[in-house]
Amino acid sequence: MKINALIVDDEPLALARLRKMLALEPDVEITGQCANGADAIDFIRRHGPDLVFLDVQMPEISGFDVLRALSATGLPAVIFVTAYDQHAVEAFEVHALDYLLKPFTQARLKAAVDRVRRHMAARDISSLNQHLAEWLQQAPVAGPVYLNRFAIKNGGQTLFIKVEEVDYVEAASNYAILNTAGGNHVVRETLLNLEAKLPPKQFRRISRSVIVNLERIREIHADANGDQVVVLHSDRQLSLTRNAHEIMNCLQFPEAPSTSPNG
Repeated sequence: MKINALIVDDEPLALARLRKMLALEPDVEITGQCANGADAIDFIRRHGPDLVFLDVQMPEISGFDVLRALSATGLPAVIFVTAYDQHAVEAFEVHALDYLLKPFTQARLKAAVDRVRRHMAARDISSLNQHLAEWLQQAPVAGPVYLNRFAIKNGGQTLFIKVEEVDYVEAASNYAILNTAGGNHVVRETLLNLEAKLPPKQFRRISRSVIVNLERIREIHADANGDQVVVLHSDRQLSLTRNAHEIMNCLQFPEAPSTSPNG
């Protein structure tokens, strides 16, 4: 029996990787792919796929929001795809069929698809989805969740780097380079995508090709040509061509702690 699948992810490289991996599952036929939540809602309503690989964290409309917009009786089998541990645990606890934590292996993907096969054979997908739909309607809509670590593939190993360890992020075509005290690491993601996922109170874009960790800035001054330069604690100097006033405010006037009316 063929399983008609939709893959949903706002990262083109993630879509391409998942499509390549699913090509090794002969009974899974990819009938569509979407790069945002709005298109995913429309596709599911129009075509009714059997299975959706659904990215949790997407701009504007999250994976959870996609499911909230659909009828509980019309939900397909759902495998959440996420780079965030808290989302993966949450999805598992609300009786999602399964989840894939990026970067996942071919074996982990196969295990998730095998689980779909078993539940489809038992015809209990609708029962699982009913629990999921009930939770989605009752749970409060969460605010944005930002990346707290990077998972860097290095051969057969995966290196995890906390975001606070990154001095700055630099664009390299469709990739990004994380610059840290311990060395540089390549991330298979564009700078634009990373900008939306990094905590804005800590990371800000200072030029077309650089996002800097505000906590790593030692000073800002004008060079001999009058251009603004950011100097990091590592003595690295970076050109400041965007958001200069905003960054100065962030450094001079940190967010004040909340106080009670009587405080």
